[in-house]
Amino acid sequence: MSTQLKDLYDGISVHATADREHEAAIELLLLVMVADGHIGIAEIEEIRTISEDQGFESETFSFDQHLGLAMAKVRTAIANDEVDGLLDDIDHRITSSVLRQSLFSAARDVAGSDREIGPAEESLLAQVAARFA
Repeated sequence: MSTQLKDLYDGISVHATADREHEAAIELLLLVMVADGHIGIAEIEEIRTISEDQGFESETFSFDQHLGLAMAKVRTAIANDEVDGLLDDIDHRITSSVLRQSLFSAARDVAGSDREIGPAEESLLAQVAARFA
């Protein structure tokens, strides 16, 4: 296989994996946001800022484009009492050690962005810490 062709295919798999991880990270942060039953503009903006600061935005991934699908996935998991299954799926998709290490801090920032961290958010943060910290 030529070097150019190998480089092309290597780049594709890296980008696809990164997008999958970014989608999972957004889902996790949205899960933290809705854990207390309240959706606030400050929390959405915090997630958007994290997405931008972490470099998630690319030609193949956009927070705004993934937001609706991710929110539907989170709400479905909550409604069907499948939060643990969603956390397992998120955990499985995020393989980057750098991203994994930053997720608890990001989740805590989202939970605190409305200046109140309730018991449901505390419980979810403990689960996030156990998996990603």
